[in-house]
Amino acid sequence: MSKWLRLLRLMFGLFLFALGSVCVMNSNLGYGPWELFQSGLTNLMPLTIGEATVLVSVVIVIIILLLKEIIGVGTLANMAFIGIFMDVILSTGVIPFGTGIISGFVLLFLGLFITAFGSYFYISSGFGAGPRDSLMVAIRRRTGLSIGMSRGILECSAATAGWLLGGPLGIGTVMTAILLGFCVQLVFRLFSFEATAIVHENLWTTLQIRGKSKS
Repeated sequence: MSKWLRLLRLMFGLFLFALGSVCVMNSNLGYGPWELFQSGLTNLMPLTIGEATVLVSVVIVIIILLLKEIIGVGTLANMAFIGIFMDVILSTGVIPFGTGIISGFVLLFLGLFITAFGSYFYISSGFGAGPRDSLMVAIRRRTGLSIGMSRGILECSAATAGWLLGGPLGIGTVMTAILLGFCVQLVFRLFSFEATAIVHENLWTTLQIRGKSKS
């Protein structure tokens, strides 16, 4: 697959991830685990949720560097573009709000699976996983647990920490923490995709290749 097709695959995956996140948010069933955690941090520090999101991403990047996972264009694009795509999607108003339990659960489950498909497309591009997905892969690589269990541990940990910090826990938070990992595992199995088998291109290699192509 050419580099341009891989970049297109990366950006498509990030867009799907953002779309899924907006669906979960608009379900009106509670914050996602990481949004809950970041909200909890704002109770401790003079930060907005956006600033807390950046801080958490930076800390996670440091952790995945220590775990010797690859930092690539995809890692940085994840940090930069998902938020931008979410703002664009929210500004269009194309995703409705859940007005009751049934519509809320439909949006929640739709969002979880769209997020899982987004994870598949951008991780499989080979440009490096996003900060949270890199942690998921690191847990999978080091424990041998399934990708679903690895993601579940990560999401449940973020939700628990956010709740302890005073974030607004909701039924949607709990369901996302428990079910997102299994949705990711189902989608990965659908494509016979093993996340730990991907050899990601690090940022330096990508820059070198681009530099050579220009010379």
